[in-house]
Amino acid sequence: MARTLAMILAGGRVDELGILTYLRPKSTVPFGSLYRFIDFPLSNLMCSGIQRVGILSQYRSSSLVEHIGTGASWDMVGRHRGITILPPFKALQASDWYKGTADAVYQNLDFISYYLPDYVLILSGDHVYNMDYNELIHFHEDMEADVTAAFVNVPIHGCSRFGLGQIAHDDPRGGRLIEYAEKPKKPISTWASMTIYLFNYKVLLEVLEENASKDSHEFGKDIIPALVSSYRIYGYKFKGYWAYCRTVDEYWKANMDLLGNHPRIDLNKWCLRTNLDHEAIRDRGPAIFGTNPQTQGTISDSRLYHGVRIEGHVERSVLFPGVQVGEGAVVKDSILFFDTQVGPGAEVYRTITDIGVSIGKEAHIGKEKGKILTVGMHAQIPQGLTIDEGSSIHPKTIALNFTQNSYPADSVIGR
Repeated sequence: MARTLAMILAGGRVDELGILTYLRPKSTVPFGSLYRFIDFPLSNLMCSGIQRVGILSQYRSSSLVEHIGTGASWDMVGRHRGITILPPFKALQASDWYKGTADAVYQNLDFISYYLPDYVLILSGDHVYNMDYNELIHFHEDMEADVTAAFVNVPIHGCSRFGLGQIAHDDPRGGRLIEYAEKPKKPISTWASMTIYLFNYKVLLEVLEENASKDSHEFGKDIIPALVSSYRIYGYKFKGYWAYCRTVDEYWKANMDLLGNHPRIDLNKWCLRTNLDHEAIRDRGPAIFGTNPQTQGTISDSRLYHGVRIEGHVERSVLFPGVQVGEGAVVKDSILFFDTQVGPGAEVYRTITDIGVSIGKEAHIGKEKGKILTVGMHAQIPQGLTIDEGSSIHPKTIALNFTQNSYPADSVIGR
């Protein structure tokens, strides 16, 4: 069996996610009441039998390091398997910020060369999908490809925000990549790049060495388009669910895809693991619904895990461990991260709260059918305060006299 080494691009911050990536990389943003984005590629690798992984970290990597731990959560501990965190470092001098996705891999060619793999699988660490990478590898081998990139069909509206490929009809699984354009003004197809690239080891060395002397170092923008005319590069057509989650609205929608009688994402059928030691998940007690017989908590069409306490009403929402919803409170169409507290009588609509947020008694935040509101990590919403739709509360602040849609940290009172 061919030896495959995986490299996960997991260190970037996405500005469009606002305060959700203010204190963490996108790869560790919580998802689906229990998981983090990085869990999806790691679990896919585990279930595909690829057990040697390098994770390219960069922006505020402490949460990523804590979440990965020893790698035991994905059975990647052993003599011939393991996860290695790879922060920026170049030559013998001071650390050097990665200049792009291709440069991140280039700076770690020594790590790759140490294992002498047949193939190098390069993955994004922040997409939601379930894939058996062996099917991609088999397609790559059958086509005798130098490089294979995975694509997924997306709606024509808005598809130009992705890298797009024209793929020949060589095989039901995909075909030769005829043309590739990164975020073109006019779409050349509706097949969007998933940022999944399988390289023959020697080909990867060649193209990264050639790119190193250039000014731009991105796989999508620089590497893949240049390979179309000079290498055997193929497009693999993925037919399953895939969520990009680059914006707050996309992130909210992907979480809502977990809900309903026929959810688009059925995690019970996915091979998915997480680190239960992170945020002390495994040490939390069972979920509790109401301690007062007259105000028992109710919940409908929602997803939660243990450690949750509900004494109000929760509808069509995603709750992480430690969330508490007080008596008479209402939570609808919302995503509440670990240890969010909603006070008695508060109303929360279409809101995403980060870890440790406190919403005071009788506070009213968000609006039904309104724009998504986001609240930063450990922020406090005082009792009785009303915050309109589409607002963004900076982490670690106390919201007072809130009149703006968004504000920086130095424009509010913090304690």
